[in-house]
Amino acid sequence: MIGQTPPMGWNSWPMFGEDVNEEVIMQVADAFVEYGLKDAGYEYIVIDDCWSLRERDKNKRLVPDPQKFPSGMKALSDYVHSKGLKLGIYSCAGVQTCAGYPGSLEHEFIDANTFAEWGIDYLKYVYCYKPRSLDGKILYRRMAMALRNCGRDILLSTCNWGWDEPSTWMRSAGAHTWRSTGDIQDNWNSVKSITLSLLGHECYSAPYCFHDNDYLVVGMYGKGNIALGGCTDDEYKTQFSLWCMMNSPLMIGCDVRNMNEATRTILMNKDLIAINQDFEGRQAYTVNDWISDDLLYYVKILSNGDFAIALVNFGERRARAHFQFWDLGLPMAAGYGLQLTDLWTKEDLGVETAFYRTMLDPHCCQVLRAKVVKL
Repeated sequence: MIGQTPPMGWNSWPMFGEDVNEEVIMQVADAFVEYGLKDAGYEYIVIDDCWSLRERDKNKRLVPDPQKFPSGMKALSDYVHSKGLKLGIYSCAGVQTCAGYPGSLEHEFIDANTFAEWGIDYLKYVYCYKPRSLDGKILYRRMAMALRNCGRDILLSTCNWGWDEPSTWMRSAGAHTWRSTGDIQDNWNSVKSITLSLLGHECYSAPYCFHDNDYLVVGMYGKGNIALGGCTDDEYKTQFSLWCMMNSPLMIGCDVRNMNEATRTILMNKDLIAINQDFEGRQAYTVNDWISDDLLYYVKILSNGDFAIALVNFGERRARAHFQFWDLGLPMAAGYGLQLTDLWTKEDLGVETAFYRTMLDPHCCQVLRAKVVKL
């Protein structure tokens, strides 16, 4: 069943923008297998905007740009499927896509059937050039209906940047993921801004319809289509940790054909991925630090009774994080403690009974897996 856990994969837009083509997609599929991304759980390779011709054909069907995709989409999907992976594509609920290519407005059923014939597994569906007089809810319901009746399982990943309060209706419209924030950029301020803007929205994300925090910029290092400054490896580690704790889809943005060791280590941390993919899909709640507004603690309840705890320093100074177990419901008199494991260093930190305390550098985090144990 598609959508039970957050989708994992790669999207062409962050690195390549309008320069996407079938050679890149095939090489990315090869890299998924060669470098272990497929074995780590990443499966969707998504072609973003600018893949089609500027006009539909005489039968009103979308046409892949023959210069970019000379073999056609069916041949490309067959290649991706031969690697044990899935292929995604992009369209828009409006008259045009964001880059001015044909949108799917009033062509939802013919486009869904076309995507199914091509072997598409994932549709990223955005909101550009939607007529102001039309109700966005209806347009997303229409595409969800078309996809669910096209004869193929196609995951519907929606994005309307928060217009029309999508958190209150996108799940009921039939989406598997939705985005309510502006586009991410490859810098710390963008990661921080998106993360903090989502405080208070935890209750809207659940299995079969997860909130999408946007791409993982891990490993971009100031290169590519959305590169504006770049991040440090510690900042990339913090983004990955937060996206896992918040149940966001894990959609890689960097050029996976040329990942360095630090990028591979972050993107393939199996313990963090397990947190993201926990089948109950409970998004983390947050606890404020007693002293510093720059420190925030994320707590995610896991299906086996464990907890994932992320301690994050959003500030510009080194700070002491002090997390009290009272705040997750464990009183000191209960006769239980927490067996803690650091999910980045893999270090066993022993059993703590009342609180956990550590020092965090600016923009850094520590993620713990906590097992409740009887003292």
